[in-house]
Parts: sequence; structure tokens; C-alpha cells
Amino acid sequence: MLVIVTLVAGRMGMMGEKGSWAAEAAAGKARKQNQPVVVIDSGHGGNDPGKIGVSGQEEKAINLKIAMKLKAYLEAADIKVVMTRESDKGLYRESDSHKKSADMKERCRIIDNAKPVLAISIHQNSYHQDSISGAQMFYYKNSEKGRQLAETLQKRFDYILGADGNRRSAKANDSYYLLLNVKAPIVIAECGFLSNPAEAAKLSEEEYQDRIAWTLHMGILQYINDVEK
Repeated sequence: MLVIVTLVAGRMGMMGEKGSWAAEAAAGKARKQNQPVVVIDSGHGGNDPGKIGVSGQEEKAINLKIAMKLKAYLEAADIKVVMTRESDKGLYRESDSHKKSADMKERCRIIDNAKPVLAISIHQNSYHQDSISGAQMFYYKNSEKGRQLAETLQKRFDYILGADGNRRSAKANDSYYLLLNVKAPIVIAECGFLSNPAEAAKLSEEEYQDRIAWTLHMGILQYINDVEK
């Protein structure tokens, strides 16, 4: 009798464990379904290098490095991340006669299909005067959520550049292709000027790229907490 009771108790324990496993699996599935989705677009790529820095830095490579670091930070914060590219390639086919147009349309398609709470396109700036520096966020002029996202991220850059080092403000735009054609709140993050020798040197450093990625990730989390929940 004792054996039977022990066996029954053992089976009940196994059933309890299975029930616990099932509950944990269900909870994990629910968490994944409720995960906010963020799309990170790494600007340029492939035959399009983007801006060229004063020391020959290619914008496309810096964009991708920052984007991949940002992806890691967001995923660690339980955000589902969709990337438009994760290698040095353009989003076009070699047979496309208008590769830039095909590339931009594919970026928009990826972003819209992901149905994200927001999208961010990583870029670097350039100007004919090499003294100009700083980071700046651009948003579609008729998007209130886009404006809130851009302003949140813009303020975050004061933490790494200093209030005196980054006197720029978030700016509305009605001509950038991504801003015009993406449905979700989206910003174009110009993280610095490759035409400025000092800033171009910093943008080429992994530690500084990491600081930018951390700053963007903190701003994105703040926006999601403040606006999307």
C-alpha cells in the first residue's frame, strides 16, 4: 500500500511539474506576443556608402555598428527587434534599374510589415563647414508620436554630448522618403557629423558608438513607457 501511495504521489508530483512547465511556457508565449516591436534601419549599404568622413570613414559601416549595438541593448530589455539589414548590403536586386528607389521601398516594406511601435533609421551627417557638429533627430511634420519620439531622443543626446556640445533640437521634415512613407512613428537619427574632424574620429570609435547605442536605447524605452503603454 505504501508503494502504491508513493507511486501515486510521484505521479501527482510529475503532473504538478508538467502543469508548472505548461504554465511557464504559456506565460513565455504571452510575453513574446506582448513584446513591443522596434525596427532599426541602418542607413545605406552595398553600393551606397552614404557620407564619407574627413578621414575616409564610410557612413554605412558606422550606421551598421551602432544599429547592431542598439539591437543588443533593446533585446536585453525584452524588446523584439527587426532589422532592415545586418550586413553590408543594399536592399535591392542587382537587376533593379533604379537601385536607390528599390532600396528605399524595401526598407518601408520591412518596417510596415513588422507593425512596430516605432522605427529608427541610423545615419551620420555632413556639412560643407567642418566646424558644424552634434546629433539631430528628424521626424515627419504631421506625426505627433514622431515628434515625441524625436524630442525624447534629442534630449538624451545631451547626456553624451553635453548641453553645450549639442545645441540642436528635433526637427520636422516633410521630404525624407522614410518619414513620408512609413506608417509607424519614425525618426531619422543623425548621430553626428563626419565632416567634423573631431566628431568623425569619435564616431569611428567602438566605445563612442556604444555610448550612442545606449543613449538611443534609453530614449526608446522612455518613449515606449511614456507614450505606448
